[in-house]
Amino acid sequence: MCAAGCRGRRHGWAARRRTKSRTCNPNSPPSKSQSALDKIQKCHRFDADSRGFEMYPRHLDRRIRTALADTRIVFVSGPRQSGKTTLARTIAPDWPFRSLDDLPTLQAARSDPVGFLRPLDRAVIDEVQRVPDLLLALKRAVDEDTRPGRFILTGSANVMTLPHVADSLAGRMETFRLLPLSRAEIITHRPRFLQRIFSGAVAKSVEVLTGTGLVDAILKGGFPEALARANERRRQAWLLSYSESIIQRDVREIASVSKLEEIPRLMRVLAEHSGKLINFSEVGKRVGIDHKTTQRYLGILEQLFMVVRVEPWFTNQLARLSKTPKLYFVDTGLLAAIMGISAAAVATDRTLLRPFLETFVVSEILKQSSWSDEQLRIMHFRDRRQKEVDVVVENERRDVVGVEVKAGATIRSEDFNALRMLQTALGRRFKGGVVLYDGDEILSFGAGLWAAPVACLWS
Repeated sequence: MCAAGCRGRRHGWAARRRTKSRTCNPNSPPSKSQSALDKIQKCHRFDADSRGFEMYPRHLDRRIRTALADTRIVFVSGPRQSGKTTLARTIAPDWPFRSLDDLPTLQAARSDPVGFLRPLDRAVIDEVQRVPDLLLALKRAVDEDTRPGRFILTGSANVMTLPHVADSLAGRMETFRLLPLSRAEIITHRPRFLQRIFSGAVAKSVEVLTGTGLVDAILKGGFPEALARANERRRQAWLLSYSESIIQRDVREIASVSKLEEIPRLMRVLAEHSGKLINFSEVGKRVGIDHKTTQRYLGILEQLFMVVRVEPWFTNQLARLSKTPKLYFVDTGLLAAIMGISAAAVATDRTLLRPFLETFVVSEILKQSSWSDEQLRIMHFRDRRQKEVDVVVENERRDVVGVEVKAGATIRSEDFNALRMLQTALGRRFKGGVVLYDGDEILSFGAGLWAAPVACLWS
């Protein structure tokens, strides 16, 4: 099943609901110029389970296909309902598909992992975290037959946090993280924001998205099934149900939590801390748990891709820097649902927008970095005098760019103070700094410094 509940296929695309659609045959044979793996359906829309869906591009598609050409196992991890299954099945439409969410399949894999894999030459195995022993059997299978592109695995929990798994599959598996849809994927555009800013430029935005339009996009988030809902109330109902399902099912499955009722309370407190430095003692106190339990529970939520920790960036050129990580929710729609924040509430009180906008920008940059062929480190910067840059991106050459977020439509020179401090300290390593704001013009604030509309982020 795809993230939106459909069964159709499209090269690197996820499904979204439509009221009208044209049909296509996803099982048609490839033409002479196409291989089975690279088959691209010529239609953009199809009927699925008697409901119409249109397709979203998934920009991670190209990197996965490249990895399959020289790597035995590809593992696509990410939150449930983010589109992992759809992406895997569209990349390998003719491969056997085994879902460990299917009870008989799950029981077969648990009872005899080696025998489960024996008849499979190539396969897509869905929700592999449900049978950790299967990963050791996979090692044996791909050691006996070392051809590349043998298995695509998907998982809604990060099994690579298990030491024996990471060690046993080293050199045999490449991992990718698929987060919910980015804004660029929703509007079907491939952005080059990070590449451009590292080259010293900011491109004009491909859409005008300010004010209520920007708020609406942020509060919707990126889960395909939530986006398919007709209105905000229905979206938030789905997201709250999704959150409850993760807690009741997945938390139970990957961890021993004696007091499961503490997790929802923790998530509500963490929601209020999205975009802030993590203080485990303070958060735990509000939930009624100690800081060690808070750390453990937060690790579980990270493993399930509900939240993400952004580590601090520091350098010898600057002294007295904070070394505390910041916390973000992976999806702003889920964040809004947990906090009970609506578009009407933000319209009444614009101060509510700031943490949502920062979380949205960080999430978008994390998604774009996952598509990049270059290894990028996403961090934050803050010194003891409270000067901070929301996002610091460092590439393989140790070049640095900074991104600040402002929820208002007016930009002042002092909004660049922290970016200027980075620019002075790093010299030629600093390639550019941008303040993203709720406006519609790109403005220069000196060499290598710009104010730009938030929509430039996906241009």
